[in-house]
Amino acid sequence: MCSPVMAREPRNVMRTDLFDFELPLGHIALRPASPRDSARMLIVQPDGVLRDGSVTELPRWLEAGDQLVVNDTKVISAQLKGRRIGRETEPKIEATLIKRLDGSRWQALVKPAKKLAQGDVVRFGHEGRVCLLGHLDAQVEHKGDDGEVTLSFSFHGPALDQAIADLGSPPLPPYIASKRAPDERDAADYQTMFAANEGAVAAPTAGLHFTPALQAALRERGIGMHSVTLHVGAGTFLPVKAEDTAGHKMHSEWGTVSRATADALNAARANGGRIVAVGTTSLRLLESATAEDGTIQPFAAETAIFITPGYRFRAVDILLTNFHLPRSTLFMLVSAFSGLDTMKRAYAHAIASDYRFYSYGDACLLFRALA
Repeated sequence: MCSPVMAREPRNVMRTDLFDFELPLGHIALRPASPRDSARMLIVQPDGVLRDGSVTELPRWLEAGDQLVVNDTKVISAQLKGRRIGRETEPKIEATLIKRLDGSRWQALVKPAKKLAQGDVVRFGHEGRVCLLGHLDAQVEHKGDDGEVTLSFSFHGPALDQAIADLGSPPLPPYIASKRAPDERDAADYQTMFAANEGAVAAPTAGLHFTPALQAALRERGIGMHSVTLHVGAGTFLPVKAEDTAGHKMHSEWGTVSRATADALNAARANGGRIVAVGTTSLRLLESATAEDGTIQPFAAETAIFITPGYRFRAVDILLTNFHLPRSTLFMLVSAFSGLDTMKRAYAHAIASDYRFYSYGDACLLFRALA
């Protein structure tokens, strides 16, 4: 596998404040819909016409021969709590793992970052627990900006993975975690039914809307389903702080598209089928794997693709996604897909109609804007 297309035409530079909007706090969903496919779905048609529906209606908006692409990444228990040890005081430390560097090292976001220096040791876990003697130690190997550190753990490989699974918890997005504590329900709620390959620190949330019943209805309609893997990083939550899009640097994320999936999608497109990305993560990976002529290639690499208005889409025709944060790279992406004015109007309609926003919220079905 390879990374066939990393060069893209230059992005249009746009002011970040163009992607701002006001969201009343009551619209942020703190729990998912139950059942998952009962969530509402706002349909944004190619001509910009808006229609209200539900996720259960997804099959009727698609056609036989269309191909859904889901992200099968699995969220790890990347939220760790502990304390600094080895000095006179032992302040509490929270860490969110954001990117594996090798068998024993992770990049992490820590708070309070001012309490840590290079060389410090943090002990994560619960004293006295039988499992792993109750704790997991990590040394601060490097300290960067904005609370980002490199942690070198005392365990390696599968033993480290098991320790993180035992001692960590799902890293709920800050807009949920700031309003309630994570609990046992989140361990299941924050995984999609497709979750298979561990490595994400955030869920590919569009996939949270799927149920076995919806999957069966799509197949009965003659719609294919395929999996790709993009390990979602914590950068998905970060707002763009730069004044314009040229000043923002995307975090890279690891993704794979198998040859079998690439071949199946290319064959379907040749027969008139459309590619439906389930989530912005699937879309970003597919666009990263697609050549200038529109051919999807096998892919196994990191991608830091940043999609803003003016981008020419090569692979994806339809996008199922959630409602995103203001000034976020994801709101920029959907604005590139369906048009900035259309998406501002769609979000204003969603707010007025009491749609639920963000990771546990409702869905949008976006058709690519007419050229």
